[in-house]
Amino acid sequence: MIKLKNSKAVRNLSDKSFKANKVRNIIAIIAISLTTLLFTSLFTMGLGAMDSLQQATMRQAGGAGQGYLKYINDEEFNHIKDHPLIKEIAYSRVLSGKVTNEQLLKRRAEFWYYDDVGLKLRFIELEKGHKPVAENEVIADSNTLQLLGIPLKEGASLTLKLEVHGKMVQREFILSGWWKSDPAAMANVGQIIASKAYVDAHAEELGNTYKQDHDMTGVITADIMFDNSSNMRENLNKVITESGYSLDKNAPNYINSNVNWAYLSNTFSSNPGTIFALASGLLLIMLTGYLIIYNIFQISVVRDIRFYGLLKTVGTTSRQISRIIRRQALFLSLIGVPIGLLGGFGVGKSLIPLLLMNTFMRANAEVTVSPSPWIFIGSALFAVVTVMISAYKPSRIAATVSPIEAVRYVDGATKKGKKKLKKSTNGAKMPLMARVNLGRNKKRTTLVLLSLSLGLVLLNTTFTLSQSLDMNKFVSKSLDTDFLIAHADYFQEHFTGPDNATTESYIQDVQAQPGFEEGGRLYSGSNLFAIEHKENKEGKGENVTPDARGNLSAIVYGLEDLPLHRLKLIDGELDYGKLASGKYILEGVWLDDYDNPYMKNSIYKVDEKVTLHNYVDTANAQEYTSHEFTVLGHVGVKPTNSGVGAASYTDFYLPADIYKTLVKKPVVMSYAFNVSDSKEKTMESFLKNYTEAKEPVMDYRSKSTVIAEFSGMQKTILMIGGTLSIIIGVIGILNFANALLTSILTRHQEFAILQSIGMTNKQLKTMLVYEGMYYVLGTSICSILLGSLFSVLIARPLSTQIWFMSYKFIIWPLFLVLPVLLALGICLPLAIYSLSDRKTIVERLRTAE
Repeated sequence: MIKLKNSKAVRNLSDKSFKANKVRNIIAIIAISLTTLLFTSLFTMGLGAMDSLQQATMRQAGGAGQGYLKYINDEEFNHIKDHPLIKEIAYSRVLSGKVTNEQLLKRRAEFWYYDDVGLKLRFIELEKGHKPVAENEVIADSNTLQLLGIPLKEGASLTLKLEVHGKMVQREFILSGWWKSDPAAMANVGQIIASKAYVDAHAEELGNTYKQDHDMTGVITADIMFDNSSNMRENLNKVITESGYSLDKNAPNYINSNVNWAYLSNTFSSNPGTIFALASGLLLIMLTGYLIIYNIFQISVVRDIRFYGLLKTVGTTSRQISRIIRRQALFLSLIGVPIGLLGGFGVGKSLIPLLLMNTFMRANAEVTVSPSPWIFIGSALFAVVTVMISAYKPSRIAATVSPIEAVRYVDGATKKGKKKLKKSTNGAKMPLMARVNLGRNKKRTTLVLLSLSLGLVLLNTTFTLSQSLDMNKFVSKSLDTDFLIAHADYFQEHFTGPDNATTESYIQDVQAQPGFEEGGRLYSGSNLFAIEHKENKEGKGENVTPDARGNLSAIVYGLEDLPLHRLKLIDGELDYGKLASGKYILEGVWLDDYDNPYMKNSIYKVDEKVTLHNYVDTANAQEYTSHEFTVLGHVGVKPTNSGVGAASYTDFYLPADIYKTLVKKPVVMSYAFNVSDSKEKTMESFLKNYTEAKEPVMDYRSKSTVIAEFSGMQKTILMIGGTLSIIIGVIGILNFANALLTSILTRHQEFAILQSIGMTNKQLKTMLVYEGMYYVLGTSICSILLGSLFSVLIARPLSTQIWFMSYKFIIWPLFLVLPVLLALGICLPLAIYSLSDRKTIVERLRTAE
């Protein structure tokens, strides 16, 4: 066989054929752009949400370090810092146990030294000024400076009152710089950073005595970065043990450590549900894109089949014809894909805040989405693969058709063999003719119906999920009374004690409001109680540091009658008389999202004795008073009856009167109360004004605030699902319009013959309208069947996996959309026919010659 250099000729044929199909090209570019837009939106939302969530979680966790060594001294730090697994290590040192300035009683501040790595990993970027160098220079966050009444100005002087190993000292400093307080930080805690010169000048008072008295002054925290975030726990353990230290809490050379819970890469990558959801989304988009792009090329090939047959007669090979079509597909991709990438990134970026605001992140946290190259590479790759798969079969049809078959080719008459003639006694009625026309190419008709139905099915599934959100479940989990008031830190999960207590003035003003019915205080605090370490439970106390006696911290709550009577009993008994005797105690057990208790994490059995040791506020923190109780039962620990932001071995509940006898200075953690139904809005307004004007550090939660969160979640689902549904719906409508357009263009000669034997223009338009209405009827049936199937097989199982959802079967959104489809089915055929009906009957009859 003689090989000819005909690549240039093939390219010319492809380019000229491309230019001749302007309408096809426009529709294909729009389809490819929308398909790419869907891919890019999905990738942007997926990667952007993960990145934003991780960044926000790092800020909430306090830093970007992958691992932390806590409460260590200089000797331990110097032994560990050169370990080969460590890529970066930060030296961070606490310079006082507490900053005691009166202005910081409501929002505490910490006094630290960070080296350069520490400043970077703790996200401290100065707005103005320079890092502290001189002994008396400090930098601080803007909120702390505002509370201290210090202007945001370099050189401003400030006085700090510091508690250093139990002694009170007052020192003068100069502000060398400041940074904007981080709104994403979970802990509403200020930070003041001193210089290395300060550390050196006060080396004697900064000794680490933590193991003896739990005093934080002088302790060092080492923030560690490894090469990557995989196996962080194992790497951290290796660093400790290979440096000569122990992981055993009771060993004298024990080093406390933990990994940063902000690193979610392993969780995301190993979560089968996440992988399944992402894969399902990609497959759905690929199927949607395939349906229209395949249909466009298949229709284009059918329309130009005679052209390809003529090429065969002049020696063009099947491979060359395939190359012509693939070249056109690639050229269309070069135009459509970049448009889709830019549009998709914009859509995804705008939807990420909605996706995160009502799920993981606080509303005032900043959401940043960087244009990662992987978003564009992945989206472009999936889009081009979809286009090439879609163009494969049409190119095969064009390549394998013989010249004779091509000349005789009639749309829909591709099957070999004799066709059975149908006799009719009803005549050529328009509905019957329209139905027969759609049956001539069943495959194309099916594809159009599927592409139109997919958008509707996704829309119905979106509404099903949003309406399956159970408000009662959501509210009861977050709030079991009408209102809950506390310090703002409490609602940020950082309640500790006197520094962020609920004020009596706040409670008394609430009780004085009209409509107030009943209320109850919840008392608690961190580092007040300890119990003996029991080894019989795995996973308990992992992050709890034992004291010098080997005891572990326990959180004890004192509840007045209202919150006490709302405890959920798991086992044992809830005898209020026995509890009031001071001889019995309730152990708390955390509940899962479905209120099932984690009983394996309970420490004591019912009727077992427990001895509580409580600190007595002396200089020696290891002096105790001890009290013995009998465990009366186990009760559920919920967000409404807990909230101390400290690690504990277990939780206990006592009546408030008993609790107050154990603690020298009882602190109110929160206050729960109910009001009459008619006064709920009045109370809401009062609390809003009070927390904004009178005591800004106080906050509240109400049914209406929880319902607002719930409504925001519903809107998020509808916004994201609705946006994707609209995009897929536009693709389906494009497919519908393209099918009608091609059907009308390829049947011009057929229409001319019908009109030449007596069919009027009105009858022809009526037939086309019936065709459109049959499409609408088929889409309605298909979408209702598929929508019901998706609802039962996808939405219902998903609803059972989310605690605040109760599945509801919904189909009404489909019926609302049907009138729009009906209008399209009538208007589109008429519009397309009117635009294409430019030639006379004689001219159209001659097109075949």
